[in-house]
Order: sequence, then C-alpha cells, then structure tokens
Amino acid sequence: MAKSVFDYTVKDINGQEISLSQYKGKYLLIVNVASKCGFTPQYKGLEELFEELKDHVVVLGFPCNQFGSQEPGDSDEIKNFCGLTYDVKFPLFEKIDVNGDNAAPLYQFLKKERPGLLGTEAIKWNFTKFLVNRDGQVVKRYAPTDKPEDIKKDLSKLL
Repeated sequence: MAKSVFDYTVKDINGQEISLSQYKGKYLLIVNVASKCGFTPQYKGLEELFEELKDHVVVLGFPCNQFGSQEPGDSDEIKNFCGLTYDVKFPLFEKIDVNGDNAAPLYQFLKKERPGLLGTEAIKWNFTKFLVNRDGQVVKRYAPTDKPEDIKKDLSKLL
C-alpha cells in the first residue's frame, strides 16, 4: 500500500516510465486536463504558476477523456495542442482514467487521501487539482472552478 504520491510510477506523454519520487522536496499540483473543455484556458494559468514557482512547485498534467469526451486525441495530438496553444512546458502524462474500475492507481490514492465534497471520492470534472506537499502527502483538493491564480496565493503562503 502506497504511503505517498512518491511511491507511484506513471507514464509520461511519450510513454516513458517516470517515478514520481524524482519530485521529492517539491510541491506538486496534479491536474486532470482536457483540450476541449470550458476550463481548458486554465492551461495558461497553470503554465504561469509552473514558470513562476518551478524551483518549488511542479505542475503535473494528466489528460483524461472521461468527462464529455473532451480529450479525444492521442498523445501526439495532446502534446501539439498544449505546446502550440498554451506553450505548456510543465510535465504531461499519458491519457488516463481518473474514475471507475480502470482509474489510474495514482488517482485512486489521491481521491482516497482527499475526498471531495460530502466525502465523495469521484472526480467531478476536468481540471480537478490536488496539492501535494514536499513529503508526497495530499494536502488539498481544488475544484475545477478554482483558478490557478488562487492556488498560487495558497502556495505563496507555504513557500
């Protein structure tokens, strides 16, 4: 049983195995992202947050197609969209499920550690965000409507 986010290995957008332990000592903002969502413009704010705080904070984007089929593309299409449209430089990963029987183990852990409103574990929509501390513990869950600028204020208090 995993004790922290750093116990997980995931595949990046190029299919390479990445141990999240490489991020020990930094805060993580883990986000399920999509290219065709009303919240997609948050990519801009997430990238700004990453660029401004990258010595202390890493944004990790996990594409997901479970909400309104808003991430239909393959890894190359997602990479191109994020790079060309929002100049995303924060790490992106392979498309995953965040809910249901095939939910990625990392997301099973995140949801268990920080349930949502009324204790529900399910992710409600794209751009749900989890803040992980330097020790790999999930400290806060943000709704899709929570803007990266507001999260940056929280992070500024921690740094």
